Amino acid sequence: MKKLPRSFYTRSTLEVARDLLGKVLVHETPEGITKGKIVEVEAYCGVGDKGAHAYGGLRTDRTEIMFGAGGFSYVYLIYGMHSCMNIVTEKKDVPECVFLRALEPIEGIELMEKRRKTDKLKNLCSGPGKLCQAMGIDRSCYGLDLLGDKLYVEQPAKGGGTGFGGEEEPFEIAASKRINIDYAEEAKDFLWRFSIQGNPFVSVKV
Repeated sequence: MKKLPRSFYTRSTLEVARDLLGKVLVHETPEGITKGKIVEVEAYCGVGDKGAHAYGGLRTDRTEIMFGAGGFSYVYLIYGMHSCMNIVTEKKDVPECVFLRALEPIEGIELMEKRRKTDKLKNLCSGPGKLCQAMGIDRSCYGLDLLGDKLYVEQPAKGGGTGFGGEEEPFEIAASKRINIDYAEEAKDFLWRFSIQGNPFVSVKV
C-alpha cells in the first residue's frame, strides 16, 4: 500500500474528510503494528466553524499544530482521560482538521484487544477514544508528521493504482450532523460527519 502524500492533506477539509474514508490508518509502536480502515470522520473548518477548536482564529498551545500545513496529527485529551486524533488539513495558517471517529480493525487485532481489554471486534475502534486506545495513540503523538514512519495513512490501492481516492472497494458515503457539539449554534446542524454507508464499525449509526 502507498502512503498518502502531503498534497492529499493540503486541500479543502471537506474533500479530505470524504476522501479519508476507506484509507488505512497505521501506527507502528514497539509493541507492534496496528492498522484500521477509516470508516467515520468529522470535518472541522476552523475560523468560521463554531464547533471547531480554532473558531474565531483561537490560537493556543493545543491548537498550534493546526496553523501549520496539512498532514500532521492533532491529538488532544477529553474528559481528562481519552485521547482523540485529528488530521490537520489545508494550507499554512488555515487551522482546519478532520476528526477520526471510527475505524474497522484490519491488522494487529490481538494487540488492539489487549489495549482495549475486550475481544469484541466491533467495540475495538467504534469511537474516537476507543480507536486511539486500540491503536496506541496518545498525546505523545501530537504533531507527528503523517509522512513519517510511525503514524501515517495508506491508500489501499488495488493493482498499484494511483490517485487519492477510488482505488479502495467501492462504497457509498453517508453525510450527517456532527456528534456532541450542541453548543455550536447553527454549526451543530452542518452535515459534516461522513461515514461509510452501512459499515458495522461506525460509532453511531446514521
